[in-house]
Amino acid sequence: MLIAALRDLQWRKRRFIIAVVGTAFVFAMTLVLTGLANGFRVEARNTVDSFGVDYFLIQEGTVGPFLGSSPFSEAEVARAQRLPGVRAAAPLVYAGTTAMDGHTARTMNLFGAPTDGPGMPEMDRGRPPADPDEVAVSSTLGRQIGDTLEIGSNHLKVVGIVDNSTVLAKQPNLFLTVRGAQQMVYGDKPVISSIGIRGDPAELPPGFVKVDRQGGVDDMMRPLKVAVEAISIMAMLLWLVAALIVGSIIYMSALERTRDFAVFKAVGVRSGSVLAGLALQAVIVAVISALLGVALSLVLGPLFPMIVVVPDGAYLLLPVVAVSIGLLASVAGLRRAVLVDPAIAFGGP
Repeated sequence: MLIAALRDLQWRKRRFIIAVVGTAFVFAMTLVLTGLANGFRVEARNTVDSFGVDYFLIQEGTVGPFLGSSPFSEAEVARAQRLPGVRAAAPLVYAGTTAMDGHTARTMNLFGAPTDGPGMPEMDRGRPPADPDEVAVSSTLGRQIGDTLEIGSNHLKVVGIVDNSTVLAKQPNLFLTVRGAQQMVYGDKPVISSIGIRGDPAELPPGFVKVDRQGGVDDMMRPLKVAVEAISIMAMLLWLVAALIVGSIIYMSALERTRDFAVFKAVGVRSGSVLAGLALQAVIVAVISALLGVALSLVLGPLFPMIVVVPDGAYLLLPVVAVSIGLLASVAGLRRAVLVDPAIAFGGP
């Protein structure tokens, strides 16, 4: 039966090749969509980790140090520095902003932090901003050191570059001094969004709570929650499409092999052996499609305008899912094979 199944694959190779290519594209898009959803969190985690802080102090009633923040007095930093377990505390400012990139308005994320303190990422080129009219930018913005960045009426000199620093679906990050960010966001008032803490404070000032890095990532990811859920639903639907493609091919093969199944049953071949042959065909199609899908995903991923980071677990899960789909698809032809009347084997053409 297994040899017969392999010979049938060879006999109908053109049809199975088409099925493999179609299913491979479905698998590739599933991996790419998974990578897109994961990429949102990866870029947020990379940005938060680059600040070099262990916790963020935020006001009670707020939900995070970034999008969910509420401004408070910069004077609270001095109190935070005296807390037991705190090695360093720094004022941090966050705001979304829009700047002209050539002739196109572009949404960006503005961060304010001390030049040499917690909250300022390491520069890949140049140096951190030291004056209110200086800025470090993400390399995705396409600016060079010495360029001028215009944000409203402010003209900022680019002094540093941070490679691939983005959040919120590849929106570039800007890094200013605390004073520079306060001038742009709060009209030069001495208020901040959060306090970056190195260490683990044993107690907190009244009216404040601490949020760890994961909490910061979750806060940054909050606007993308619905988008991530939608992408996940699309990925699940693509798994269903893959199963339908493989199932339809196996079912068509079963329809065309009615006389073969009748002969097998007439000579005493058990239904389990017939199922094994159909399952072998389905698994071969699914596994080859999965391998080709992985290769295609590596080609398609860089073509997307957003970060695509496929988790290692998705690559490991794909063959398992592919085999499961193959086995499920083989059921499509099993009923047809089991119900075949052995007398057909002795009938005319």
